[in-house]
Amino acid sequence: MNTATLARRPGASAAPAEIDALLLWPAVALLLLGLVMVYSASIATAEGSAFTGHQPAYFLVRHAVFLSVGLVGALIAFQIPLRFWQQLAPWLFLGGVALLAVVLIPGIGKSVNGAQRWIGLGPINLQPSELMKLFAVLYAADYTARKLTEMDSFRRGFVPLAAVMIVVAGLLLREPDFGAFVVIISIAMGILFLGGMNGRLFAFLIVAMGAAFAVLILSSPYRWERIISYMDPWRDSFGKGYQLSHALIAFGRGEWFGVGLGASVEKLFYLPEAHTDFLLAVIAEELGFAGVVAVVGLFALLTWRCFMVGRQALLLDRIYAGLVAQGIGIWFGFQSFINMGVNMGLLPTKGLTLPLMSFGGSGIVANCVALAVLLRVDYENRRLMRGLPA
Repeated sequence: MNTATLARRPGASAAPAEIDALLLWPAVALLLLGLVMVYSASIATAEGSAFTGHQPAYFLVRHAVFLSVGLVGALIAFQIPLRFWQQLAPWLFLGGVALLAVVLIPGIGKSVNGAQRWIGLGPINLQPSELMKLFAVLYAADYTARKLTEMDSFRRGFVPLAAVMIVVAGLLLREPDFGAFVVIISIAMGILFLGGMNGRLFAFLIVAMGAAFAVLILSSPYRWERIISYMDPWRDSFGKGYQLSHALIAFGRGEWFGVGLGASVEKLFYLPEAHTDFLLAVIAEELGFAGVVAVVGLFALLTWRCFMVGRQALLLDRIYAGLVAQGIGIWFGFQSFINMGVNMGLLPTKGLTLPLMSFGGSGIVANCVALAVLLRVDYENRRLMRGLPA
């Protein structure tokens, strides 16, 4: 059922004024579990590195600071009505594009492991691509809400958004940040589809995008090597397949209930990026199958609630709010699916963190603000259902 149809349906019965517990508490659980697991996964790396001053709690402290900043940002964001977010959306998107361009300027952008994705701001590094995911949700929802009656038109409905997304894609691929590129394009396409894009046109675009992704992979030696190592990580387990092979070892060691919190062996300088991209592998080793199922279940519940909150907004004729909520659901659901797939060896290795859990300043702040916007949608829905102004 598309947005236009939902918008014509009447609202549901009155609901309590408090925020949906099934929306709030899974997010809180993921944030807190992430804090614990970032410390567990990073303690050996921090203690053994001169860069961290051999402080075991280095990453824990930084993650806690970033989380605190994110929660303060979330409290501020929650106070902003959705109508103001809609007015700000184009300007935030332009600001994000500007930051993506600035990060490519030599001397300003900071390069790590061959990727230039960060802007150094004293003791912290800003990663514009993480902020751009939130800005893409806000802008794509605004664009779709304004063009709702033209979604069946390729030229008027799709081409304008595609043009600006091509600019964003070009900047992201220059960094390169293929993972963020895939997530942002998926967010935009998902919101267009939810906004009522013609089904045949959408199917054609999916096929075209699949072909484009294949060309990008085949034209880039390092991406192709990742595909090869993904298909058989044990063929070069000390080279291209090193990360995946050790992630799989971590999953195997965890068995049903894990080896115990803090008892991971793979995090002891075997598994690279244990506290960022491969945090789930450490969870699997220390908390076992039960821990992984709990994390998957929490993300599934959170994603489902995003779509339900968005659907309720659409039933209340709040097109922009509904698309924002569902866009955040696409973001969290799709990125967590990719990260989990990479950790389990179901998808090729890609540098994407686990939302709400992995270490990373810009990412955790953007995630917290997105959650606040989502909670604001739910809050306004409930007020309207009780006959109060949003």
